[in-house]
Amino acid sequence: MSSTSKGAFELSAKRRALLEALLSEEGIKTPRAERIPRREGGGPAPLSFAQRRLWFFDQFEPGNPAYNLVSTVSLRGKLDAVALERAFSEVTRRHEALRTTFDFRDGEPVQLVAPPQPLHSNVVDITHLPEAGRDGRVRSLIHEQTQASFDLKRGPLLRITLVRLSEEEHVLLLAMHHIVSDAWSMGVLVGEVVALYEAYVSGREAALPALPIQYADFAAWQRKWLQGEVLEGQFAYWRRQLGGSLPILELPADRARPALQTYNGASISFPLSPALSQSLKALCKAEGVTLFMTLLAAFKVLLCHYTGQEDVIVGSPIANRHRQELEGLIGFFVNTLAMRTDLSGNPTFKELLGRVRETALGAYANQDLPFEYLVEQLQPDRNLSHSPLVQVVFVLQNTPERKAELPGLSLTPLKYGVETAKFDLTLYFEELGSELQGTFEYNTDLFDEDTINRMAGHLRTLLEGVVADPSERISELPLLTEGERRRLLLDWNDTRADYPQGFCAHHLFEAQVERTPDALAVAFEDERLSYRELNARANKLAHYLRSLGVGSNDAVGVLMERSSEMIVGLLGALKAGAACLPLDPSYPDERLAFMLRDAGGPVVLSQRRLAANLSETGARVVCLDTDWAEIARRGDENPRTSVTPENWVYVIYTSGSTGQPKGVCMPHRALVNLVQWHLATPARSARTRRWEAT
Repeated sequence: MSSTSKGAFELSAKRRALLEALLSEEGIKTPRAERIPRREGGGPAPLSFAQRRLWFFDQFEPGNPAYNLVSTVSLRGKLDAVALERAFSEVTRRHEALRTTFDFRDGEPVQLVAPPQPLHSNVVDITHLPEAGRDGRVRSLIHEQTQASFDLKRGPLLRITLVRLSEEEHVLLLAMHHIVSDAWSMGVLVGEVVALYEAYVSGREAALPALPIQYADFAAWQRKWLQGEVLEGQFAYWRRQLGGSLPILELPADRARPALQTYNGASISFPLSPALSQSLKALCKAEGVTLFMTLLAAFKVLLCHYTGQEDVIVGSPIANRHRQELEGLIGFFVNTLAMRTDLSGNPTFKELLGRVRETALGAYANQDLPFEYLVEQLQPDRNLSHSPLVQVVFVLQNTPERKAELPGLSLTPLKYGVETAKFDLTLYFEELGSELQGTFEYNTDLFDEDTINRMAGHLRTLLEGVVADPSERISELPLLTEGERRRLLLDWNDTRADYPQGFCAHHLFEAQVERTPDALAVAFEDERLSYRELNARANKLAHYLRSLGVGSNDAVGVLMERSSEMIVGLLGALKAGAACLPLDPSYPDERLAFMLRDAGGPVVLSQRRLAANLSETGARVVCLDTDWAEIARRGDENPRTSVTPENWVYVIYTSGSTGQPKGVCMPHRALVNLVQWHLATPARSARTRRWEAT
């Protein structure tokens, strides 16, 4: 099946036996019921609990493709198209779900079953396209089927498209609405079509076993059975598990969450090495747990690290076909189990595994209670920006897809990237040979591909840490990949570089004046200053300040609005040998007075309109706008001072939010080093900046 058809994990006979043994070991009893009977009459049938949710969703957002299931199969060899259509027609005759539509009658939604009719596929011939362009056309057709809406009232809810690439190469596209199907059903559909096709091309009638019931029988039975003691018993368990304040899993996203939940999605896959995969299975055997439990526990540790939350709910779909008469049906049976785990107290991974084991076994024993009923009864705080109760899902698929062989024809499932995502994030794992492969399906309106790739790397590193030492506390389990550790510990700390050792900050400016005297240095509103003009003005101011007694280790206050005058003031103070003391015009007069008094600033450079703020400070105020005529009489040559790189270049004060503000002094040496680093370091990519931000 394609990745878009992923949903429930299938319980193999071996796995079911293991779970039943674990439940029995814990003394947990699962409800047993009589066989599901056929419903009386052939009229409208009620919807199952799961169907009602999707029906209401479709009423709220008609035609939304979020619940389209698309499966893609490559057919190589001599294809008998007539036998294929005949096989599909027989499957739709056998399974009423494929002939079902939905209506609203007497205040309730109902399902209606249409009589059987021959089924015809939509044939798209692309043999005329060059070979290089055929794959693109197939992808385009898959996109169309993924996004094309279904009309639940009119139907049909199964679409078959046969793409002809050459005489002996076809692609079969199957699209169904989730309200009549699930991932298990896709397997049933393909399996029966294969069996029927093989019989028809061999010239014999197929002998598939009769179906004991139909999906509508199950829906009617579910409504009657899930009442009284059965309902109260299972609901009591979930009420205990999900009582109190329900957490919303807030993963750090690349973009703000839209006001309305969106379903645009994509996926990335990542392998676990055979060695890691085998080590995980060995850990499961040693701890008496299933692979599902171990992977879920590790995923919850990852989510805890990402969100900082210790109360974590992860949804997990279950096939919900633990009754024999349901195993061969096509329909929507899958149920979602809300697995809630407390990660508080910084447990070891082994301890957490015990908690997850208990949660999973309890959920399996009470899996009949529909997720939709649970949401309806618990009434969690609803927010249209995310799904209720569960925002993140985990799935383990342990039934491998196999290549099928037919007379003269081979079938191979094709996998293409998903385009929708029902949740913020879904993690799939499946066994492929000797290794496990993970897939993250994510909402593209929240996350970038780079973010999810990084998350996959963190999960793999975490799993390696788990098998290396499962007794490690979860806060100590590693997350960073080798590349990230190297970048953080070595690359970003490798800051050693040669820089001018005997220069001050204003010396660098003077060197630039020598290189490009006529280049533009400052532009403010209508005023333009070249490096030569800016240097000359700053020199005049420096000589003027020296005449006022300003020298090295003095702090010259700069209380000015952004302007070319402010640049002249800063450079002039440095050239005079002083440090700059930035003074924000928005500060209260008391704070300005404190800063000048504490720094010992004898002179403040300002502008006439701001000078009144300094009346209580006692400092000598030089207004560059009104005092410039006097300043301009000074020489414009570079002044000589005794300032060294160890002298202060500026003094900046803390906010003082936790007490008295404190002045922090920066020497010329540090600023020169920083400037040289900026000049020598190329601009970082947007991706790198996002990485650092997280």
